[in-house]
Amino acid sequence: MVFSARYFRLLAALCIVSPAPALADIPQPVRAMVDAAIATGDAAKVATVIEIAKATNPDDAAELDAIKAGFAHKQHELAQAKAREKEARIRSAGLFENWSGSGEVGASFASGNSDNTGVTLGIELKRKGIEWSHKLRGTLDYQRSNGATTRERYFLSYEPRYQINDGLFAYGLTQYEQDRFQGFAGRYAASGGLGYTVLDGDGVTLATKLGPAFRHTEYLDGSGESRLAVLAGMNFDWRITDRLKLTQDTNMVAETGSEATVIVDSANTTINLVTGLEAKISRRLSTRLSFNLDYNSNPPTDSVSTDTLSRFTLLYGF
Repeated sequence: MVFSARYFRLLAALCIVSPAPALADIPQPVRAMVDAAIATGDAAKVATVIEIAKATNPDDAAELDAIKAGFAHKQHELAQAKAREKEARIRSAGLFENWSGSGEVGASFASGNSDNTGVTLGIELKRKGIEWSHKLRGTLDYQRSNGATTRERYFLSYEPRYQINDGLFAYGLTQYEQDRFQGFAGRYAASGGLGYTVLDGDGVTLATKLGPAFRHTEYLDGSGESRLAVLAGMNFDWRITDRLKLTQDTNMVAETGSEATVIVDSANTTINLVTGLEAKISRRLSTRLSFNLDYNSNPPTDSVSTDTLSRFTLLYGF
């Protein structure tokens, strides 16, 4: 017992006299460089500075790694807090808040052997929430040649979506169009179904959708018909560069944008194809060159099955 007591007293004395080993102190210039990188909040810059500091101060590698891990943890917490704040702001937004969109205008004039005047107007509004998104669109195409109206088309649509998971979504659709040169005074369609986002990244977006539809057509002679139909659709966007975007539209639902939709019933198949190339001039201003093809497999009497339109328009985003 005496030996044990003396042993423990000696051990305690040694602990008091001999200091415990500590982490090496990072040199002040190195620490200042690391702190400056952290102050920027740029993770790539912090990683680069710490790697250089470890290469020039290998004895401080453990402490530098700890600093890097602490920075990453703090950035993760900040990102989560911002995401929660954004979600709360979106969920509490009023009906007329968080909308964005673009307006489109184009015109053409010709004189000489023939006098032609044409105008194209369009608007698109979008509202994106957590699960729900909404899209409103409207277009007007009007043209006169030698004093007679040769084209007059109006189009309106509303499409809500509910995101079920990362890829799967449910959609709804209502639309109205009028084009007396295609033989109808009014055509209404409503549809609902499921869609799936096939690609979403690296500047490319591709989504498909499928569902039943109901369509009512009013003809110029006053007659009308209602039919059940099937709607199949595709949305495609390809951002080639920051300033150049290709859109492909085969869409009865949408005149602009990047959708492809075919509506088929027992009497008529309707396809609207729009291929467009958009070039950004400034943050809000873009130009658009597009080719539009409208096809009806069973057009009214005295109307052709296919209409085409090429146009150059100016877009303003807001």
